[in-house]
Amino acid sequence: MTNAAGITLDEVSLALGEHCVFQKLSVHLEGGQWHSVLGRSGIGKSSLLRIIAGLQQPDSGRVYSQTGEALRARIAYMAQDDGLLPWLTARQNVQLGPRLRAEKAQESDAQVDELLDKVGLSPWADALPAVLSGGMRQRVALARTLLEKRDIVLMDEPFSRLDAITRDELQGLSFELLQGRTVLLVTHDPMEALRLSHVLHVLEPGSPSSIQSMPLETQPQRAIDHAEIATLLPAVWQFMKDGRRTPVPA
Repeated sequence: MTNAAGITLDEVSLALGEHCVFQKLSVHLEGGQWHSVLGRSGIGKSSLLRIIAGLQQPDSGRVYSQTGEALRARIAYMAQDDGLLPWLTARQNVQLGPRLRAEKAQESDAQVDELLDKVGLSPWADALPAVLSGGMRQRVALARTLLEKRDIVLMDEPFSRLDAITRDELQGLSFELLQGRTVLLVTHDPMEALRLSHVLHVLEPGSPSSIQSMPLETQPQRAIDHAEIATLLPAVWQFMKDGRRTPVPA
């Protein structure tokens, strides 16, 4: 996909009750690249995705694209909760978007079956969510997200419930199928972020809020023993632990 939109957050602030999540947070996400957001639990990573998706309004600030088009219509969003409808089969849940938009089902049938095969769920295509494990349900949600023809893809911990081998396989599949799109991945796993990202963003606590962005020199997807990962992983880990006290190398 070409001409994927970039995203700019300009002095975005958000408070939930008396808790300040962001205060004047600014960052630009270059279009057509994979961006990963890291940070401690509760720092606001999921809130950041919801604001970009238009599911939560900030108290102040702007979120926009340089193209001038509305962002919401260009976004596919995968939340932490798989969001499967319990009365629909795995296949029907994957195909939910086209069905809700009243698109011709036969145009996506082949793509749905191909995606179910790639995520290892072909034998379970006609199963209801109640009989699927948590990891299988997450794979259905991932297939549903991958089916959407959107140039911006927001993913909140999409691989968190998977075993190590399946996680590695689906990371590779997602990276392959989302080439050229603007992807924002929220993760708690520095290794995952370093393997998949063009740019790493680490949310820092404090007021005003800040985010440290680190472009990586080599191209993803990187092997687990890649030299750049070996160099940066200790620093990223320490930075997540200590915040501003330990700068991440540029």
